[in-house]
Amino acid sequence: MADSAQPELMDEDEPFLSNLDIFLFSLIAGLIVYWLIFRKKVEPIPEFKKLESVAQTTRETSFIDKMKKTGKNIVVFYGSQTGTAEEFSNRLAKDAHRYGMKGMSADPEEYDMSELSRLPEIENSLAIFCMATYGEGDPTDNSQDFYDWLQEGDADFTGVKYTVFALGNKTYEHYNAMGKYVDQRLAELGAQRIFDLGMGDDDGNLEEDFVSWREQFWPAVCEHFGVEATGEESSIRQYELKVHSDLNMNKIYTGELGRLKSFENQKPPFDSKNPFLAPVTVNRKLNKAGDRHLMHLELDITGSKIRYESGDHVAVYPINDSVIVNRIGEVLGVDLDTVISLNNLDEESNKKHPFPCPTTYRTALTHYLDITNPPRTNVLYELAQYATDPTEQENMRKMASSSPEGKALYQSWVLDSCRNILAILEDFPSLRPPIDHLCELLPRLQARYYSIASSSKVHPDSIHICAVVVEYETKTGRVNKGVATNWLKSKMPTDNGHKATVPMYIRKSQFRLPFKSSNPVIMVGPGTGIAPFMGFVQERGWLKEQGVRTASSEEEQGGRLETGSHRQRSHLHLRRRAKHGSGRPERLLRDRGGAGRTEPRSGGGLHQETHD
Repeated sequence: MADSAQPELMDEDEPFLSNLDIFLFSLIAGLIVYWLIFRKKVEPIPEFKKLESVAQTTRETSFIDKMKKTGKNIVVFYGSQTGTAEEFSNRLAKDAHRYGMKGMSADPEEYDMSELSRLPEIENSLAIFCMATYGEGDPTDNSQDFYDWLQEGDADFTGVKYTVFALGNKTYEHYNAMGKYVDQRLAELGAQRIFDLGMGDDDGNLEEDFVSWREQFWPAVCEHFGVEATGEESSIRQYELKVHSDLNMNKIYTGELGRLKSFENQKPPFDSKNPFLAPVTVNRKLNKAGDRHLMHLELDITGSKIRYESGDHVAVYPINDSVIVNRIGEVLGVDLDTVISLNNLDEESNKKHPFPCPTTYRTALTHYLDITNPPRTNVLYELAQYATDPTEQENMRKMASSSPEGKALYQSWVLDSCRNILAILEDFPSLRPPIDHLCELLPRLQARYYSIASSSKVHPDSIHICAVVVEYETKTGRVNKGVATNWLKSKMPTDNGHKATVPMYIRKSQFRLPFKSSNPVIMVGPGTGIAPFMGFVQERGWLKEQGVRTASSEEEQGGRLETGSHRQRSHLHLRRRAKHGSGRPERLLRDRGGAGRTEPRSGGGLHQETHD
């Protein structure tokens, strides 16, 4: 009995849970606690508002839709390298309202040009093309894509009505090549030319050529579409003034061309809207005699990732003389440090401001506006209303007219006398326009192009410029100075830690040495036309040092550099005579503007649109 009861007693003393059970229970409980406390919480997906701004910030590429939306029936496209064709385009678009029509100026680079075939969808529609020719018959940068598309495309332009005004310089071999091509190609694709091709020659009087063409063009338009001139000759403002009284200085443009503060925080790639600030390492005078100043500059492009080839152009952005800027402020009695914005009244326009805004009047007159070239007739016409003296107002309106007397007066009083806007304000004492309207009317200050006077093979981190400083006395007794050359002359390397810099970028050229380095070459470059040949000679010398076969010579002749009434020896050998039997030498010709000097009437420039 006792033995039989013992197991029961042992069962009573046995624990309810074994050690294994407790371990498993603890493990499960721990996992549950860990899961509850440390598990990755599901993050709620935030509700984002629908991005409606994308459509608003995306640039509209359909000029047809824009024309329909704004009630426009005339579109004026421009191919412009430095502004003149764009200016003419704006004037033609502005003219349209005087004939009961509405026009818009357009950059072909910003729109889908294949939509040109849709133009007949708009009643009484017309496309005008103001096309400049650059260099050796090339299209301008902003019309390159349009040119390529015309060459490759086979669009049907039946029903499209058009006309072309070409800008060029007849001293060039391919005079007005771009305008001629667009005029011919549009006709080949079925478009209807409603008025003859206009030919503007900057070697003569480009403004007069344009005005003469325009005064015949509009009557032809009226006859073709059966409309009449409204007779409205009133001034129409394109921009409205906004004065900023309390604006953060970090939001004000101080000379930048594109991105705000781009000069303080430089980022490649560098181009016309984002120039590189190149330090000036050398600035010396080449000639020792004579009354002219021939200068040699070297710009440091180390670390910029800028690449160039011999024959390319360097574009530099100069600034206006502070003396002229201050004097304009004094004459008009304004505070040049007032912060302003000029905002386009056409909200649908891609061009919101005539220059980077907000900025000050001083910055606009110094960095953005051309205040040294003689103003065109449209500027005189717009400003005439502010002359309180009847005689001065009458003279201004006469010079802006298309009458023979008016053209002759404009030629002698403005062009031949080289009167800039300051001289006109000084010589017409009653003319005191609002400075904001003056800033709206003045054209943009443009980059100056110079043929690079060095070879990247020899100077990969340096760009050389050869130019003559422009300074002359006008018929009025005033001394006019070339904007860019005098500004460059002042850019001296310093030792105090502050380096003089030049905003610049590279413009590719078709002007090259023969592909075969063994081909003999005769280079002819009067005056500063020597510039690109400096690079060519350096490159041939470098190739020879590398063991590459170059054109052999039996005689080397040192070139002479024309600098006006005197000659100075160049340290370069510019001409190599080929040995008998080595083949016919190729000729590379450069006119006296070969150094890329684009100061008006001071030797021409690198492209046919000299003032542009």
